[in-house]
Amino acid sequence: MAESKKYRDRIYIVKDIILTLSEYGELNQTSLFSFCGLNITKHKEILNNLEENDIIQRIETVEGKRIITIFKVTPKGMNFCHEILEPYEQLFPRSGKSDSSVNLGCLFFI
Repeated sequence: MAESKKYRDRIYIVKDIILTLSEYGELNQTSLFSFCGLNITKHKEILNNLEENDIIQRIETVEGKRIITIFKVTPKGMNFCHEILEPYEQLFPRSGKSDSSVNLGCLFFI
């Protein structure tokens, strides 16, 4: 039986982008997408959104006839990762399952 591809929520993709950029300092677009396991066509919108919100910075340089696009994480992006994304992942781990945890669900009082 073929193993199904794992789905990553957008929030985890954002965290992977920020952490990858913080680890390497700066990366060109192809390397960033490769390290994060992303598709350039499908996920370019996420990069654009992160840039618009000053989470990452895009630097374009011309080398001959080519335009090289480099990305790096901003201080605001690192703060966002530490203050928002890391606590989110602690509450909602990627695996979605933990053998030692108990699923309490939601409790409503009426």
